[in-house]
Amino acid sequence: MLHFSRWMLGVAALGAMASVGSVYAQSPDPNSAPQTYREDLGWAKLMNGRKWGAVSAVDIDRDGKSVWIFDRCETADDCSASNLDPVQKFDASGKMVFSFGKGLFNYPHGIYVDAEDNLWVSDGRVVKNNGKGHTVMKFSPQGKLLMTLGTPGVPGNDDKHFNAPSDILIAPNGDIFVADGHGGDTNARIVKFDKNGKFIKTWGKKGAGPGEFDAPHGFAMDKAGRLYVADRSNSRIQIFDQDGKFLTEWRQFGRPSGVFINKDDVIYVADSTSNDKLNAGYKQGIRIGSVKDGKVTAFIPWNETNTLEGVAADDAGNVYGGFTNTLNFRRFVKK
Repeated sequence: MLHFSRWMLGVAALGAMASVGSVYAQSPDPNSAPQTYREDLGWAKLMNGRKWGAVSAVDIDRDGKSVWIFDRCETADDCSASNLDPVQKFDASGKMVFSFGKGLFNYPHGIYVDAEDNLWVSDGRVVKNNGKGHTVMKFSPQGKLLMTLGTPGVPGNDDKHFNAPSDILIAPNGDIFVADGHGGDTNARIVKFDKNGKFIKTWGKKGAGPGEFDAPHGFAMDKAGRLYVADRSNSRIQIFDQDGKFLTEWRQFGRPSGVFINKDDVIYVADSTSNDKLNAGYKQGIRIGSVKDGKVTAFIPWNETNTLEGVAADDAGNVYGGFTNTLNFRRFVKK
C-alpha cells in the first residue's frame, strides 16, 4: 500500500510525529460522502486469453502511473498448481507489460513496492505441505528473489515464523513491517525487522482493545511516519508510531480490508465485509478522505459482497480496486 516511503523524510520529521486526533466532524450516515468516481470499464488488458483470479492486493510503481497487482491465478484462493504468473505490472494505458512468479506461491495476499521499486509480497497459506507459504518475499523489479522472511511452509509465532501474513510495508529507513495474521486461529500481531531482515520487535495479540488485532489485513504510512493498520474484523483502522505505540483508532472508514495513503496524505480504504451483522450501517466500497482530519470526503460504493479488498491510487488520482470473491480488477476515475 504505498507509500510514504517513496518520498524521503528526514530524521527530524520522524522525530516530530504529531499525535493523531480521534475527534472529527462527520455525517451520521457513513455512506453519504459524494460519489465522484465512475468505473473505467475495460482499462486493464490481460494477454493470451488469461482470466482474472482473485486480486488481493494492488500497489503503484515509483513512476506514479504504473500499477502492480498480486493475483491468484484464475482461482479464488490457490496458485500452488498453476503455471500462471501471479505478479503483474500494467502501464498507464492498462497494458500488461511484465509478470513473474509462477510456481512460487500458494495464496497470494499482500504486495508493496518500495523506494527502489523492489516488490514485497506475502504468501499466506500452506497447501498440501508443499514447502511454500507463511512467508514474506522480496523481489527485484525484474523478478529476482532477494530475501525471504519466515520459514517456508511452517507456521509459527516467533521471530522466524509467520502464520498467515497479510501485508507488508517498508518504512523510509528500510525497516520492514509485517501484518501477521488473517483471523481465525492464525496470528494477530505486527512484526518489525530492520532493512536486512533482522528481527526488532513484535506487538499485538488477538483481541479488540487498543493494540490488539483480529485480522490485521493491510498497512499504510502517512507523511509523518505513522503506521495505519486495517484491523478488519474489529471494523477499525488502528494508528501507531513506528515503535508500536498506540495513537488512536478510526471507525468512520468502515470495515477495512485494504488501506492506502498517497504522497498528499489522502487515504483510501477498501471495505469488503461490512453488512448489517458485522458493521451495521456501513455499505461496502472504497472510502476516501484525509489523514489530517479523518473526514471521509468521497465514496465509491460496491454492491457485490465480500470482494473489494485491494486498493491504491496513482499520482493522477485514479483509484484501483482488487476484487477477490468475484475475481476482478478495476480502475475508477473522477467523473
